[in-house]
Formats: sequence, structure tokens, C-alpha cells
Amino acid sequence: MNRSQAVALAIAALNVALMLLFPPHDYLSLQHGGVGTFDGFYWAFASLPNRVVNRDFLTLEILVVLINAAIAWLLLRDPDPARSDAGMNRLQRGVLLLVGINLVLALLFPPFENYRAITRAVIPTFEGFYFVFGDHSTQKIITSVLYIEVTLLLINGALAWLLFRRRGDDPGAPEEVRTAAKFRHEHDSP
Repeated sequence: MNRSQAVALAIAALNVALMLLFPPHDYLSLQHGGVGTFDGFYWAFASLPNRVVNRDFLTLEILVVLINAAIAWLLLRDPDPARSDAGMNRLQRGVLLLVGINLVLALLFPPFENYRAITRAVIPTFEGFYFVFGDHSTQKIITSVLYIEVTLLLINGALAWLLFRRRGDDPGAPEEVRTAAKFRHEHDSP
């Protein structure tokens, strides 16, 4: 692990700690039939009446930070000097960068529905994507749609990353792997 990767992991750990200290909360109103509506981010150890932690949204937040940390880990790795085509190409780095940006945007602008339209139906109603730090006293985050959005974004990113790999990126036949390991062992030993 190089210094840049260590900094990226430290930043990710700090972000996860902040998310756990200030988790997202839903407000449970008797007027809305006890349906939770997104209320904001509050101190984890505060006693807040009629508010519960939105565990689905918190899980998504943590997953996005961990995925972005993994992306940063890949982007900041040192190229392998034993390979002539070491490292990722620019297109692969661009794909990882775009996936990271899209994941952050997906959390900043999650899908919402109006509490009046909330039903017990399997498919939720959809009102639109709104900035997460705005006033959402009459709206609820649709976590199922947000899960689908993040999953599809990751699948598309992984497919694009594989599509843009170089032809020589696969390890090759077992003989080539043994030769590369022997070469590395000879050059790494004192």
C-alpha cells in the first residue's frame, strides 16, 4: 500500500465514522399513519422523539463510501514494473472516476415519493429526485429504487471497466504466470 492509498483509506474511515455519528433519521408522524418521512441527519446519541434511524439509507451511504474507497484504491495503486503494460489505461481510470462521481450523486439526489402516495404496493410511487439536504417533511426516500439505482450503476461500471481493458491484461496461460512469478522472485530477492 502506498501513501496515497493510505490517505484514501483514512478518508473513507473518517467518512464512515461521521455517517455513524450523524445517521439519517425518519420522522414518524401520527398524521401520516406512522409512515416514516425523511427528516435529516442527527447526532446518533441524541434522544429524538418520533424519529428513527433510516437503516436502509445508512447502509447505502456506507456501501457507497466503501465502493468509492475501493475505486480510489485501484486508481491510486502503483503500476507493476514487471509488466510492460503496467497499470490501467486511461479509459479504465475514467470509468472508475465516473462511477465514483455517479455514486455520490445518487446519494445526494435520492428518489423521493410523497407520503400521501405511499401504499402497501410492491412498486412504490415515484415523485422525483431531490437534493437530500432540502426540506422533505412530506416525502419519503424510496430505498428500494435507490438500491436498484446503485446496483445498476455498479454493474454498468464493471462492464465498462472490463470492456476498456487492454488485450494483455489477462494473466495468460499457466506457463506465463509461472514465468512471471519466477522473474519477480529473481528480481525481488537480495
